[in-house]
Amino acid sequence: MKKVLITGGAGFIGSHVVRHFLKTYIGYHIFNLDALTYAGNLENLSDIEDYPNYTFLKGDITNEIYIDSIFSEYKFEKVIHLAAESHVDRSIENPLDFVKTNVIGTLNLLNAFKALWKDNWNDKLFYHISTDEVYGTLGAEGLFSETTSYEPNSPYSASKASSDHFVRAYGETYGLPYVITNCSNNYGPNQFPEKLIPLFIHNIIHNKSLPVYGDGKYTRDWLFVEDHAKAIDLVFHQAKTKETYNIGGFNEWQNIELIHLLCKIMDRKLDREEGTSANLITYVKDRPGHDLRYAIDASKINEKLGWKPSVTFEQGLEKTIDWYLENQEWLQHIVSGEYQKYHDKLIR
Repeated sequence: MKKVLITGGAGFIGSHVVRHFLKTYIGYHIFNLDALTYAGNLENLSDIEDYPNYTFLKGDITNEIYIDSIFSEYKFEKVIHLAAESHVDRSIENPLDFVKTNVIGTLNLLNAFKALWKDNWNDKLFYHISTDEVYGTLGAEGLFSETTSYEPNSPYSASKASSDHFVRAYGETYGLPYVITNCSNNYGPNQFPEKLIPLFIHNIIHNKSLPVYGDGKYTRDWLFVEDHAKAIDLVFHQAKTKETYNIGGFNEWQNIELIHLLCKIMDRKLDREEGTSANLITYVKDRPGHDLRYAIDASKINEKLGWKPSVTFEQGLEKTIDWYLENQEWLQHIVSGEYQKYHDKLIR
């Protein structure tokens, strides 16, 4: 079997990628490496944990000795690197944590991959997954393309921009075969409820306030996570090495418009009078360095690899809300911290 390492596979996007690859490719042995920090949750993968071609590895990419040891033991031929600190607010509070994971962690993986295969790069790949936030911010017009210059504005986006540069540098300096994708805001099932959509779903269920930064007119492009997993599959199998692809949902929404749509759907789903949830909206002080607008030009991956989103934002949001309403126990485990005990149950 081809040995594929997926880092951060117990996280939101990573768990969807692990599941997709396991269910699609029986010829791969998928190794899921995750440190199980606050956003890593093995309950996300309870349906596939007994697959014979699946191995979970609990470890931290910042631990150079550990990373070297697993590469030496398992000899991963391909890497899909998703492990990252990703919440902007947390990066403002603790930027060094983001440097350690997103920069040093990525370098540890690159070094281990390079040391294992040296110049024997035939059928090897290091696939690095990044964010559109590395490009900075847009005005009312324009789109981020693969040639847009990097202008990160938060410690999070700066750390991801640095990791992108190191991946490219290892390609140019050492010949390491890589691809990079930069994606827009993901949403969907299993997302940790510090992010806007699951946080607001949880708060609406429990009649808590919905905190909106500034005037709420910040604009984002939204990508359904299952569509992202399919795009990753296409890039992994079909993209030329040393290429970059932007992955976006063709769904630009101002935060406040998205929130009103979410409130309207939640009122309908919960049989509440329309406007009930919107009354929970509370405007709060803006965060520092808040980028005005992100918008991705995803025409390259569409034209070169034939990828496009399978759902509109409205369809994806309906599916997402239904999942959270049907899985309130999962959501409660996150809020209470119970999910962190799941790994301990597995190893007893």
